[in-house]
Amino acid sequence: MKNYRLYLVRHGITQGNLRGIYMGSGTDEPLCEQGIAQLRELREAFPFPRVATVFSSPLKRALGSAEILFPEATNKIILQDLREAGIREVEGRPMQELLQDEHFKLWMDPAAHYTPKGGENTKEFHSRCSRVLMGMFEYMMKSGIDEAACVTHGGVIVSMLAQRGIPKYPPEHWMADAGCGYELHISPEFWMRDGVAEVVDIIPYGYLDAKPQE
Repeated sequence: MKNYRLYLVRHGITQGNLRGIYMGSGTDEPLCEQGIAQLRELREAFPFPRVATVFSSPLKRALGSAEILFPEATNKIILQDLREAGIREVEGRPMQELLQDEHFKLWMDPAAHYTPKGGENTKEFHSRCSRVLMGMFEYMMKSGIDEAACVTHGGVIVSMLAQRGIPKYPPEHWMADAGCGYELHISPEFWMRDGVAEVVDIIPYGYLDAKPQE
């Protein structure tokens, strides 16, 4: 049974990330100098997949990360649906504060159907995350592309895997470090029957083993 491989990777660090604040689609910061250096160091220290096709969010931090992490890619596809969620109420608020906020936790959970004040409709956000994941796999299958990378945002990855990833975990389990993410495997038969993708590894390879345990 043929498997297709998609590597979901979170973008690198921006000034906003250094300040520890939430940045959605309403904030389009590029990578900062530290973010660029961190991605280069990550790529030198650990093996990343070498792919010809990269899907990317249109936001600067994702586009810049794709250039650094997957420089061999010749087929670069920008997808608007890979942008981060837009939530005016939480833009610029500290992430540590938000992770303790029950309303933010509800927003992270696709099953809750909760829309924060001034935010993108939550049902629509999770729907587009699921839809774009399906679209990338379908494009790969139709084009005969065995493996590809996708550089996007933390909230998008969480939504995709909370809905379509196996094994099943709470949404917060799928939060990824900057420049890191997950390797997904899927077969056409499995996808048509269950509509899920198997999460088989952490990207880059060996990163989890080297990461200090908290």
